[in-house]
Formats: sequence, C-alpha cells, structure tokens
Amino acid sequence: MKAALLKAPGDLQIVEAATPAAGPGDLVIRVEAAAFCGTDIRIINGKKKRGVRFPSIIGHEFSGVVVEAGVGVERFKPGDRVAADPVIPCRGCAYCRAGRENVCLNRKAIGYEYDGAFAEYLRIPAIALEAGNVLKLPDGMSFAAGALAEPLACVLNGQRNARVGLGDAVLILGSGPIGLMHLMLAKASGAGLVAVSEPNAERRRRALEMGADLAVDPAAENPGEAVRRRTGGLGADVAILAIGVPKLAADALGYVRKGGRVNLFAGFSTGDMGVLDVNLIHYNEIFVSGASALSRDGYEKAFKLIGGGAIPIEKLVSHRFRLDDVKDAAALAESGDALKILVRNG
Repeated sequence: MKAALLKAPGDLQIVEAATPAAGPGDLVIRVEAAAFCGTDIRIINGKKKRGVRFPSIIGHEFSGVVVEAGVGVERFKPGDRVAADPVIPCRGCAYCRAGRENVCLNRKAIGYEYDGAFAEYLRIPAIALEAGNVLKLPDGMSFAAGALAEPLACVLNGQRNARVGLGDAVLILGSGPIGLMHLMLAKASGAGLVAVSEPNAERRRRALEMGADLAVDPAAENPGEAVRRRTGGLGADVAILAIGVPKLAADALGYVRKGGRVNLFAGFSTGDMGVLDVNLIHYNEIFVSGASALSRDGYEKAFKLIGGGAIPIEKLVSHRFRLDDVKDAAALAESGDALKILVRNG
C-alpha cells in the first residue's frame, strides 16, 4: 500500500509499505479521510516525543471503511463505515480507575505507538475494540465529519474543565480550527457571549461567520477591555487559550472576572511566559485548568453533537489533498493559512 512514512524528524516520505492484516480481534480499514492536527506538525518537526517512533506512519484523526475483521470480532464487518478514538486507555491505572482515563499512565495511541492514518489502510488493534474506541458512523455523517470527532472530543474535555455553561461570557484566544471548534461548542452550550481574539483578519471573518458575537484584533484592541464593555465592566467568565503562545497565559488572567476560569487548552511551545501575576489568581479566585487529550465518553458525545447537527464540523474543512501530496498538506498546515486539512486516498 501507499503510506506517508515519517523516517526521522523533518523527513516525511511517500513509500510503498506492507498492507496491514487483521490479527485476532483487530480491524483493518481503508482510510477515507485523515485530518492534519497541530500535534502532527510537532511530531514531524521532532517537537513531540511521547509515543513517537521513527520510522512510523502518523495521523490520528481519521475515518474509513472496514475491509477485514479479525477472528473474534463480532460488532463490525467489512463494509461498515467507522471512526475511532485513537487514545487507548489501559483502564487499570489509578487515573483510569478515578475516571480520568485521558491522563492514563499507560495509554497508547494510533498514530503514535501504533501506525496511523496517513496511509491507504490502517490496522485498528484489538485493544482499541475491547475498550470500545471504535464507533460506526451514523447514516448521513460524512467521512470528513467522522474524522473530526476526535479534535471535537478534545475540545469537549477542555470546556468541561472550564465549566462553560448557560449565559457565560466566553473569550477564545485564537480562531484557528481548534478555536473555531471552541466557538461552536460554546454557542451550542448556551454561552451568552462568545468573543474571539485573533490577529488574522480572515480568521476573524470566519469566526463571525460561524457565530462569534465579537471578533477582536489584539494588535489594535485589548480583548479583555472589549469583553468588559459587553459585560458591564466585569469581563469574561471563561477565557480559553486555543493557541500555544505561552505569554498569553499571563494575559488571560486579566481578561476574566473575579471567580473566572482560564483553560490552557493548547499545547504550548517553550518561550517567554511573561509575568504570571499569581496575586490575580489568589485575590480574584481565578480557577486555572489544563486540557489533555480526550475520553471515550467525550468521543461518543462528539459523535452525537455532530450527528445531531448541533456542531456543523465539516464547515472547518478548508483544503483537501491526495495522499500523494501529503508533504504539501503538511507545509500548508504548518503555515497557518488553512483551517482543517483532509488527506484522502486516490
């Protein structure tokens, strides 16, 4: 089969690879849609270490059609349209037992420890089926939408940690694909005001198109002040960092009201953290949370939100590439000039 093989950091090549076979309990799917994630770019550039192997096939946001079911598989058969939560928890460690499987001590993932989806075919290992990570696409859900359930489930985890709820004023820093998912989910959750802070004019336009109440250029206006004018001087209930710029963590503390919540959603690069005013956290009783990966429960909820039409996720797809052109797709993803990029066979 044809596959995009990451031979070493910075060395992504289209190669002929062995087509995977289904062992007992496994599935093999023909990949119909695989989406680029910011984490994929960090893996390609050698900036993401955990679980990454060289050489390997990456790609963890995907959907496809079952072409082979291993011995013992009863829930799936050839022809089924499926997608899978790529993060497989051990279900036995202290965190899994406490209901925090997204930070499992022993988790493994497709696109990391197991070869991923930038290939014609993908083997989904038996442990993923045993854990319930594989779901059938409901009638009417496209392969593109199925592939994007994974990042939406990650966004669900972040907003759950930030406790986004009815009537909240939510400020999202960054309106790339993840920021726009946060926007759509906050609106679906009943937020009263959803604002984005984004220096890119085209991305601000897209945010307004997708329902943002306010889109601020942070180079021209302080986002916190813009939200305070819309909230009687109080500020945001929730600020979500959907872009990994470290110093924005310090800024976000000044954007929320007393008792507000700040969620550090994005994966952050090393760099200047700015001056983190811990007294703002202390005296204003600000709750600061992180966000790591996703849970199986969140993945199922993402499927329901997409399938029910609450989150029109496919609107985020801006470009589609053939597998042969995956290097061009990666370069575009890294440039920041696209939203979600899909790679398809053929």
